[in-house]
Parts: sequence; structure tokens; C-alpha cells
Amino acid sequence: MSGEVRLSRRRFLKYAAGTAGGLVIGIGTVGAVDRPAPLGLLGDAWTQVGPYLRIAADGRIFIGVRDPDNGEGTATSLARIIAEELDADWTRVVVEPLGLGVTMGNGEAKFTYGRQRSGDATSIPAAWADLRQAGALGRWLLLQAAARRLGVPAERLRTENGMVLASDNRRVSYADLASTAAGIDAPASPPPLKSPDCYRLIGQPAGDVDARAVVTGTLRYAFDENIGDPVVAVLARCPYPGGTLDNADREAAQKVDGVYAVLDIAPEANQPPGMTAQAPALAVLARDTWSALRGRAALKATWKADGSPEPAASVLEQQALQAFDDETIAPSTVRNDGDTAAARKKAARALEATYFQPWVAHATAETPNCVVRLDPGTSVTVIAATQSPRQVYAVVQRMTGFRPDQIDIQVPRGGGGFGRRLEQDYIAEAMAIALAKKPDEIRNRPVKVLWTRDDDLSRDFYRPLAVHRLNASLDRKKKIVGWHQRMASPSALAGRGVPDNRLWQSELVPDALPAGLVPNFRSDWYPLPSRLARGEWRGSPHVTPTFASESFIDELAHATNTNPLDFRLALLGDARQLPYSGRGGPIDTARMANVLKLAAEKLDWSRWLRSENGLGIACAYVFGAYVAHAIEVAPTKDGIDIHRVVCVADVGRAVNPLGLEAQLQGATLDALSTALNLAITVKDGKVQQAGFRDYPIAATQPMPYEVETAIVPSTAEPAGASVVAVPSAAPALANAVFRATAVRVRRLPLLRELARLR
Repeated sequence: MSGEVRLSRRRFLKYAAGTAGGLVIGIGTVGAVDRPAPLGLLGDAWTQVGPYLRIAADGRIFIGVRDPDNGEGTATSLARIIAEELDADWTRVVVEPLGLGVTMGNGEAKFTYGRQRSGDATSIPAAWADLRQAGALGRWLLLQAAARRLGVPAERLRTENGMVLASDNRRVSYADLASTAAGIDAPASPPPLKSPDCYRLIGQPAGDVDARAVVTGTLRYAFDENIGDPVVAVLARCPYPGGTLDNADREAAQKVDGVYAVLDIAPEANQPPGMTAQAPALAVLARDTWSALRGRAALKATWKADGSPEPAASVLEQQALQAFDDETIAPSTVRNDGDTAAARKKAARALEATYFQPWVAHATAETPNCVVRLDPGTSVTVIAATQSPRQVYAVVQRMTGFRPDQIDIQVPRGGGGFGRRLEQDYIAEAMAIALAKKPDEIRNRPVKVLWTRDDDLSRDFYRPLAVHRLNASLDRKKKIVGWHQRMASPSALAGRGVPDNRLWQSELVPDALPAGLVPNFRSDWYPLPSRLARGEWRGSPHVTPTFASESFIDELAHATNTNPLDFRLALLGDARQLPYSGRGGPIDTARMANVLKLAAEKLDWSRWLRSENGLGIACAYVFGAYVAHAIEVAPTKDGIDIHRVVCVADVGRAVNPLGLEAQLQGATLDALSTALNLAITVKDGKVQQAGFRDYPIAATQPMPYEVETAIVPSTAEPAGASVVAVPSAAPALANAVFRATAVRVRRLPLLRELARLR
């Protein structure tokens, strides 16, 4: 299904030229002679454009985007990287999302398009080198073609906006050169890349390539996709982790007009979370969504928990506190510099604080869904919004046993990811239904699985609940000389093949600040038992510990009667590079100090002490990016009003500043909404939230009218942007509330503090 033609590079280019009348180039494959070419690039007889650049005879430039776009702006940014090096006319660029590129080589699957993953701020950093090379190769070939056409050495020609220009003002369009360029062999070594001072697209603001379709309602999301006339399936899932079916009226469901069948679905044994169905379920198959929902209601399914139901959050919190106090329990030590115990004994002052964070859901705008067409023994097509097409392939291949050329995975635009679409449970459900024995009338019809909002909230892969206890030791100069942080949480890596002594990796980053800034520093992690499904959530593992550490720093500043900004800058100290074992390091303390100062300046931090409102500030280093938030709030009789929010980010070179600004604003608002309103709660062994009435995404009040953003100009390698503004937003808000309410006792958790205000 992922049709390919294996040809030598020279023969392939000639073949492509003869078929499509254009030039076809593979991404980052200057030396790759035998990379398979998607048939879609060879002309209008095929419909899908692959992860290649194609310059058509009519002047349009097709650019395939390999990473899924779930609202992060990936399609725009990745396409502009290629278009920049090509010197393309952006108005003639057509951007196409790609399905999974996979072939068989040496008896195993080979992923020809690269990593194909989005949502964890890696798309641009991972693509920066090879996408520029793809565009540079296209430009080089076009220059060679123009040299032949114009009789001028290629080095005396230049490119601009889809044209090759000679010094005598002669010019030839890329469209006129495409066929000739397709017959030229690639160079022996990669062509030179453009100098950044010649960039015309990178660094300039561009609207989302799908913006018009989004606002006019014409964009097709995964939810809109169909293959033929699919059978619609909705599932009644067991609400108890580890529970089983008690009773269901299958006959009543099947009597509903439009219902075809009711099928039992069970998780596959010995599969990690996210790679199989999450819970036992009954799937109602019907001619349309309404009939399926009516059939599900008629089931009146009841379920029963097993002998160890999921505890409430308060029980887990108490277990965490007991673990912190029990010296016989050995935690996983994430980092241990110096001697924190000795520093505490010698300290002029020691302070301690405890923070609680609830379970949190993803609540993507578009709930999980998947379409499957199975031709038994022949092929399978899967259409679904996902953040990891390769994981979809792993599920489909395991369940069908098909070869790569029998599996077609298509990835349309998705309505939000946030880490939820890194899990493939909804894919496994759809595949299980497609493979199940069904009535003759629907046996060969495609299947479309749809999740409702209550399905989504009650069976998510949640951000884990967490409890933090932090101790700090200060000397007589108010300098932090010891820092001991303890964190307890149910690891999001549990059950995923990670050794027990490394389960903390989904919860903590060993080198996250203030590590490296304090001579005696220790970080410990304690596992909490839970059967709720857990997963990545918007910047994990940065977001949860950053809330605790940045809030605690404000408490230390308050206890020492120090301006929180000055306290942070003193902690950062002189400009230097701190070792960092995670993605994006080392940490440049000067860049961090810079975003802090800029955020404070834009909020007019000079009035911090005298303002009637509360001003809060926080910062974070996330996947190579430096981010700071400064927030102003005012207490009201009903709670708080957020007057202003400033977000400053240094992400290295910004490919699309407008898209970056949108990501910073969206992530900030999401983080504030989560901090103010949201928590998943468990009662009687099951999740209580079933809709936005129970999980209230923030409305106009008390949210700010706007998020003021500032992007630091930089020539450093680009970092990702989709999640970088999440970790520091909530602690900046908490610090503003802390200041506004003049709390002079140990800070309460943010959610409890706001509840007290209300």
C-alpha cells in the first residue's frame, strides 16, 4: 500500500521527469542512491505526495511534511526550512502531510522518512540539518540546469523567489528548469547551504498553511476522514482499572435501529501501556454515530472492580508524606552533589515546603478516533491523527503480521496532541474490531472508531499526581548552600519495559535547575502505586518539578526579604555553561538570566514591592529553550483576576516567529487554565470527570485578555517550541497569588490556595 519504485538515483530522476514533468528530490538523501520513492511524487496519476520536494511543470512546488501536525504548526515550519534553501516562491508552495514511510530491508522494517514524531518540541531540531540539505540540493540542480540553458557557469547565477537569474537580467523559472534538472546527477558531496544573512523565509512571520481552512471550517481533521462507507463503532469501556464486565444487555442494544453488532474487546496480554486497548470494552457497531451511541446506552453495561481498586488522590498523597518521613524506604536518587545533610547542620537558616499536584488529563479538542480498512491477507489502511506514526505501525504490524508494503498509515491533521496521541490504544481498538468476526453484511466494510468526551476524560493517559517536599539550607549571606528535593509520583514509564531504578526519568530531569547552581544538591524520587494509565503531558518531565522548585525559590526569597527576581539572578550567578545530560544542553546561565530580565522589564517589575497587585515570576529550561513568565494578578471577592501575562522565550533561531508566538500563547493559556481549574479525581475506584462541566477549561475570566510575548533574537541552533512555555507559567501564577495574598506561612498548593480565596 505504501507503493514504491526502487530505482537508482539517476534513473529515478529521469523516470520522475518523464512521468510528472518535474523534479523530485528526497529529503536529506544526497548520497542515498536507492531510497524508495513514493508513487505519489511521480505524477498526477498518484494522489499522495511523499516526504520529498517536487517541482511541477506548472510551477507549483510540493513539499511533503514528514512529522504529524496536531496544531503545533509543524507543517508550516518544516516546509519553510526546505523552501528557504530552495529559494522557493512561498506563494506557489503546496504543503502535504505524509503518511508513514516504511519499507522492508534485510528482513526488518526500515523507516525511510526518519523519526516522524511530534509534540515534544523535537520536530524542528531533528529536521534542521536534513531539510535544509534537501532544499539546497534542489537549488543546486536547478542552477546546473539553468547553466546549461543560459550558457553561463552555475557559480555566476543566483536564485530568488522561484527563479534563476543571470547577471545580464535573463531569468528562468524553476518550472521551466524542472525537467532538465531531473536529468542531472546529484553532486558527490552535499551542496553548500545558504548563509543565514541571506534568509528570506526563515525568521520571517508566516501564517499557518492551513489557517484559512481552519477558520472557514473546510480543513479535514482525522475525525472527518472516511474510507468508503465505514461502520461506526463506539465503545463502552470498563471504568475501573483492572476491572471486568459485570452485566450488559446485548440483545437490547442490537434491537436499536441501525446497530449491526456488539463485540467484546479485551486488552492484549503482555503489551505495554499505549500499545493495546486500555480496558475491557463492548464495541457497538452501527451505520452511524447516533445509532451507535443509542446502542451503547441500551447496553446498560455494569462493571466491577477487582480486589484492589484505585485509591483517591488523598490516599496517595498521604502515602507520599509517610514515605518522605520513613528512613527505611530507599528512594531512587536522581542526583547527589556534595552533602545536603551536612549543609543543613551548618546552615544559618533552613526552610521546608510541601507541594501537591493533581492528576491532569489532556482534553484535546479532537477526541481519539481511527479509521481502518482491512483486506484480509492482502493489506490494511489506517487513517488516524497521531504523534507517532511508527508506533501506529508497530501496533498494526503486530496485530496483522503484514509486511510493510501491505500497511498504509495515513496521518491527517489532528485537533491537538499534548502527548495523548503518543499512545495508540485507540488504534489497537480499531484494529481489534477490524480483525474480529462480524456479521456478513458488514464483514468487509471499513471500521471507524469514535471516542466521546466522557470516553476521553475517563480513559486518558493522565499526567501523574505528584507530591514534593523541598528543603533548603541558607548561609548568613542568604545564599542557598543546600537543596534537597523529594518527589513522589506514579511513574508514567511503569509497565513500559523501563528498569525500576530508572522509572524516575518520566518525572524528573537530573540536571534541571537549580541543579548545578547549589554546591550541595540532592534529588530523590519515590514511586507511588497506581493503576491509572499515565503518559506524557506537555513538557514532561519538566513541568511537574518546575512548579515545585520555582514556587519554593519564591518562598525562599520571601523568607529572606529579597526581591524574587534578584534572588534568582544571584542564584544563576556569573555567565557560564552548566553541563546538561538531557536534550539541548549545556545550559547557558546568561541566556536564562536574559529572559528573566526581559520578562521582568516588560511587566515593570520595579513596582514589585509597592504594587497593590501581586507580581510573580518564574523561569525554565526546556529541551534547549529558555523561557520566563511574569504575571500580575489581583485578588477579588470571587477569586483572582489575571491582569497581565508576559512570556519571553529564547529558542535559538526562530524559523517562524508568528508560529512560535502562537505556541507560546497557547501553551501559556493551557498551563494557566490547568493550574486554576483542572484536576482528575478518583472516587470509589473510578475517575469522576465525564465532560467539561466536570473538567472546566478556563473561560474568559479570570484569564488574561492576551499573553504578551517576546522572542529573543538568536543565531543559535533552533530548539522546539510546542511545550516550552508550559513549565514556568503555573509557578509564575502561583508566585503572583502568593505575593498578592501576603501569605506569611508555608504556601498552600496553588489549587487549595485559590479555593481558599473563593
